[in-house]
Parts: sequence; C-alpha cells; structure tokens
Amino acid sequence: MHVSDRFPVTILSALMLLSLQSAMVMADELKSQPFPQALGKKGLQVQMVDDAIALGIHHAGININLTALLQLQSSDDTIRFLHKDREWMINGDYAKSLDRQIQPLSEAKIIVYAILLAYPSRDPVRDAIMLHPKASGEFTIAGFNTASEEGLHAYRAIIAFLAERYSGHHPESGRVWGWIVGNEVNSQKIWYNLGQMPMVDAASEYEKAVRATHDSVREYSDHGRCYLSFDHFWTARIPGVSEQESYPTQEFLNEFARVARERGDFEWHVAHHPYPDDLGNPRTWLDKQATRSQDSPHITFKNLEVLCKSLQSPELLWQQTPRRIILSEQGLHCLQTEDGETLQAAGFAYVWEKVARQPGIDALIWHRHVDHAHEGGLRLGLWTNKPGTISEPDRPRHLYELFRTADTPDWPEAAAFALPVVGLKQWSAIDE
Repeated sequence: MHVSDRFPVTILSALMLLSLQSAMVMADELKSQPFPQALGKKGLQVQMVDDAIALGIHHAGININLTALLQLQSSDDTIRFLHKDREWMINGDYAKSLDRQIQPLSEAKIIVYAILLAYPSRDPVRDAIMLHPKASGEFTIAGFNTASEEGLHAYRAIIAFLAERYSGHHPESGRVWGWIVGNEVNSQKIWYNLGQMPMVDAASEYEKAVRATHDSVREYSDHGRCYLSFDHFWTARIPGVSEQESYPTQEFLNEFARVARERGDFEWHVAHHPYPDDLGNPRTWLDKQATRSQDSPHITFKNLEVLCKSLQSPELLWQQTPRRIILSEQGLHCLQTEDGETLQAAGFAYVWEKVARQPGIDALIWHRHVDHAHEGGLRLGLWTNKPGTISEPDRPRHLYELFRTADTPDWPEAAAFALPVVGLKQWSAIDE
C-alpha cells in the first residue's frame, strides 16, 4: 500500500507544511537567541576537554585553521556547502575533529570562542586563495586574503559554514558564540602577516576580514560576537620590527573604528592579550611599561583599566555603549627556580583579582592548558609537558589547583598565600 493510499495528499501536504513551519520557527528562535550570560570569567584555551570541564571554566578558546578546512579536490570525507549559489568543498575530517572539542564544551554550558587563523598549507594553490597575497618573509600565521575577490568569497563561505554548523542547529556539533578574527594583528609580521604595509592599509584590510566575519555569522546568529585581536603593545610597537610590519594598538584600533564607521558601522568587540612586559617574568605586578596613563606603552594585567577606559571614548562606542572585552590569550611563565611555581601561581592570583574588578571584561581565557615545547622556552601551562614531547601532559602545577578554585567560594583562602608575594596586605588595595 502506498502512503498516499492511507493519507490523502492534502493531509500529507499539511503535515509537510507544519513540519517546515516548525523547522523555520526553531531556526528563527536559535538565530535570535541572545549572547549567553556566563556564570563567571574563568576560561581556558582548551587542550584536554574533560580536564577543562573539571576545572569549572565558563569560557573556552578553540583554534581553527581555516586553510585546513578548504578542500580543492573531493574525497570520501568531503562536506559540500552551498553559499551564495556556489558550492564549496570542506574537509569533513577536520570539521568532525572540531566537533569533538566544541560539542562537549557546549553541552557543559561553556561559552566557546573560535580563534580564526590562516596557517600556510604548503599547497600553493590553496594558499593563494586563503593567505593574503602580500604576506612575505618568515611568519607563523598569515593575514586572511581580503585582497582578491576569490579570497574574500572563500573566506565568507568558510565562516558561513562554521557559523551554520555551530549555530545550535546541530547539537551533535555544539555551538560557538564568539569569533576572534586573526591573532595579534597590530604585530602582524609574525601573527597576521600582511608583508610591508602602512598601518592605515593594514587596518583597512583587517576591517574587511572582520566585517566579512560579522556578515557571515549574522546569517545564522543575531547576537554572535566578533572580536579584534591585539597583543599588549598599546602606544609602543614590537621591538626590532619595522613600522610597516607592526603598529601601536591604540592607533590601529582608532583607525579601524574610523574605517568601520566610514563603511557603515557594525558590532565588533575586542580580544586583548595582556601578557606581562617581559613574557619570561611572571611578576606582572612589577611591570614598568604598564602605567595608568592613556599613553601607556603597554597594557598588561597591571593596567587593564586603561583599556576599559579607552573603549568608553565616543568614537569607539557601539550604539552608545562600550564594546565588550575578552582577554583571549595570556599566561604567566613558570621559572625553573625553587620558587618558580609559587611565583606563577601568585601572579595568577594577582591577575584574577585585577580582572574581577573590571566590569567591562567578560572573560579571562588562560593560555596554556599544557606547556608547549615550541613556544620559545616559555612554560605557561597549568600542566607541565612530558620530557621529549611537544605538549603531552605530565603533571599539574601549583597553578592548576589555584585556577580550579577561581570563581568558587574556596578562592579567598586559596589565594591568600599570594598577598605577601605580590606586596599587598589585602586585595582591595590592588588598584591603589
């Protein structure tokens, strides 16, 4: 018996229409959901998902290599994604590996931020599409290709693929709420390479990437947030690098905002990296280049209030409200001395108390989860890495347990040891 013999066509049509309407209502509800209110500011760039959840984090950063997502030839794992009447091929194995990180974090009610990066693939055809054509010299990460029509189309399509996959429509994949565009773009030589480029041109190229991200995310979420990524240089530049390859964040941010207003302002926010003056010294409370002046050379943990105040300036507001801030990548080095772990943990206590006092800052996303052997000798992890490995976890440091207690009633007692180390009698004096 055919289905149509049991149910008149009109009834089948009505059922199909109801199903379609229900799906459309669900899609609208997911799209209009507001950005979630986190229970706290504690976050982590996650390597071990189960351990991160056990640490009680509320925010998680996940690196996504966009170059690796793009496929130029079909394979058994290819996902075909239609965007703007054009079909794109996506690396399904890589997408599924992202699901395995994002889904359990989302299920645990952790706000996930995608850190969008363009690593060279050594495939000249793919790199020509994804990497900015002016990227040159030695670099780790390139700027996105906003210079060619093909590059911009590919970028928009891949962001749309990610935004749809992590929009809430696919619970098996999880959900992403924050989209961090590139990495430390003010020091672009290494972390967002655009080659030799004047600051005004670099800000213009970056604005194209952030706007493209915003527009693609808005196809699936009315309140997903896009973030600009900066390091701790504020009115200073990274030493030893030309003015064509690094810029003071303050100048770059103001120029970006000007260009965005000129082209039609949109919602963007800031992901700052307030590492200490000296990345190899965990005593960030002693930073000399971090002052309370708006002309401070650096913005580190010590003077976060300078950034918060800067975003209150009228030309940087969004709908008469300051843009939001997340601290999306920062850590403290563990010295190989007898008091190394104590200093690192005390530094975190100082950092946590500073961040807690800044209402404009939504998240402190710690870097790293585990020490990484290829990070210039820095030991930033909650865990040490096993000798002879790149980042295989060995043992948790003193910092690990202190990090776990942040955002809990156990914090005051756990952090008390740090007061004499950082030279304070009580945490309320931290901003004096």
